[in-house]
Amino acid sequence: MLAECEIQQTFISGRLCLPEGYQPALQLRQTEQAIKFIKDTFQKGLAAALNLSRISAPLCVPVASGLNDSLNGVERPVQFSIRNMGVDAEIVQSLAKWKRAALADYGFAHGEGLYTDMNAIRPDEVPDNLHSIYVDQWDWERVIHADERSVPFLKEVVRSIYGVLLDAEQRTCSQYANLPAPFLPAEVTFVTSEDLEAEEPDRTPDERVSRACREAGALFVIGIGAPLRSGTPHDGRAADYDDWSTATDETHHGLNGDLFIWNPVLECAFELSSMGIRVDRASLVYQLEARGELAKKDLPYHRRLLGGELPLTIGGGIGQSRLCMLLLRKAHVGEVQVSIWPDPMRSACTAVGIPLL
Repeated sequence: MLAECEIQQTFISGRLCLPEGYQPALQLRQTEQAIKFIKDTFQKGLAAALNLSRISAPLCVPVASGLNDSLNGVERPVQFSIRNMGVDAEIVQSLAKWKRAALADYGFAHGEGLYTDMNAIRPDEVPDNLHSIYVDQWDWERVIHADERSVPFLKEVVRSIYGVLLDAEQRTCSQYANLPAPFLPAEVTFVTSEDLEAEEPDRTPDERVSRACREAGALFVIGIGAPLRSGTPHDGRAADYDDWSTATDETHHGLNGDLFIWNPVLECAFELSSMGIRVDRASLVYQLEARGELAKKDLPYHRRLLGGELPLTIGGGIGQSRLCMLLLRKAHVGEVQVSIWPDPMRSACTAVGIPLL
């Protein structure tokens, strides 16, 4: 995603883009104030737009519960043993499945939902301007009816979230006069991963998204996880939360997607959110079988879903540091969060005036 940058340095552990002439619009203390302003503003708007209530979330879950998110299936979760309990636990990688179980346990009804602050450690992440081993996001989930398991409903929810983003941008620019004028387009553009591949079959998925996002400004790519006509998926998705196998009238590749914004500082497609309508019993079995993971059917979470104990839902995650980075026109995610960075990366950033927290 950073290939569009003209100035790029490569390190052992990742890549770094140094935009020419970059100067932070806000200094350190004002940046910290603005981070809180953005988070307070956005989460209030998100809760109102989707009828969500805030609840507390776990930092870790038992390995045997099956609640942790396996992401693309290859990332290693941070694992440890609880000495006095004889239990192996993992730091969460996201809360995709935990949220759905919480909706059932807390008695949420149709049209109601929850959001929470999700903090994760992903040790296999390659650090660069956009990626950190520390992940912070708003995880949200909402109860839906069977007739809402459709692409039109997915688009309706995406538009609601994008409206909250537009409002947060306007409020942030009004609050901090040093920031440039708002840049987000008035509407988000929808495209399927299948159409992107058909238009540019010889390009990589990242290259397709980069071109389309540059043109649109804000792009939601529908259909992440299922093989495309080429035989490979647009990107990876775990088999047990998003429904990427259900065919609809609009796409053969599911009921989920990713929201990208064209980043004017880094000049790249900037993924802000991943979301989707969740698997029902039939699509869970199909997707587990397709991935060779049918053994997961016996895990506690999966047994609850297959037994009809969990509601049908839609949900996703929205990056908190990503959002702050975008609205404050920062060149590096380390300007809005504290994490661990390679020493050469930290030194290079310091040398060109990119202050990492």
